[in-house]
Amino acid sequence: MPRYAFKIEYDGKGFSGWQRQKSLKTVQGEIEASLRKLDPSISSIFGAGRTDAGVHAVAQVAHCDLAENWDNFKLKEALNFHLKPNKISILDVRMVSEKFHARFSAIKRKYLFRLISRRSPLTIESGLAWHIKYELNLSLMLQAKKYLIGKHDFTTFRSTSCQSKSPVKTIDSIEIKKILLTYGNEYQFEFSAPSFLHNQVRSFVGTLEKVGSGILDPSYVKHALLSKDRSLCGPVSPPDGLYLMDVAYPENPFERRCEDGDVPSC
Repeated sequence: MPRYAFKIEYDGKGFSGWQRQKSLKTVQGEIEASLRKLDPSISSIFGAGRTDAGVHAVAQVAHCDLAENWDNFKLKEALNFHLKPNKISILDVRMVSEKFHARFSAIKRKYLFRLISRRSPLTIESGLAWHIKYELNLSLMLQAKKYLIGKHDFTTFRSTSCQSKSPVKTIDSIEIKKILLTYGNEYQFEFSAPSFLHNQVRSFVGTLEKVGSGILDPSYVKHALLSKDRSLCGPVSPPDGLYLMDVAYPENPFERRCEDGDVPSC
């Protein structure tokens, strides 16, 4: 059976997360329902990351096996047609090796968290960013983030319901920047790692936000990390503003080629 990889974008508002759940609307569930209209034999698809309710994706990756061969473009167009009016978009489709697995073949994942600081409520960005009414100290957050980079036991920064066998993970990089807006400021937190624990990014952001607001000292993050005590984590940030930005593989299945007809350098 031919295997296909999908690059997927979605607005997480209105969905109970990625993973299929009985009686709840999920991104995985909607894609599987649409696929079954094309191939009734489909049982399930496999995603690279299990985003929570309200979390968005710019480049989620999933794969599944189909009964017949499909043209990549036609399969993408057919899926997008059946996914309407859901805010889910299939950006790319590629036939891949049977050895490819969206989750287990991945070597790196990148997340972005957007936080907007302004007095007035958000309208257009509502649900797409965490809204606060006060300024944050970027310098303090940059000091605090250093303690979280590298290989550590992240018990403090993972959900008590996390199913990972080990709390030890390696954070490759954390970038925080401040962007001046016409009204207020946007703070962007970028995280890169081979994999993450459940609620790890939102736990990081919630704690760093408390540092930026002056409630916690940057050194507190080191203390909380070394304590391996979940109760010392700052408040978990809301899902608003969290985006799965990229999933990397040893060989990029979505690499643009000249035969695709839309590569500018060709």
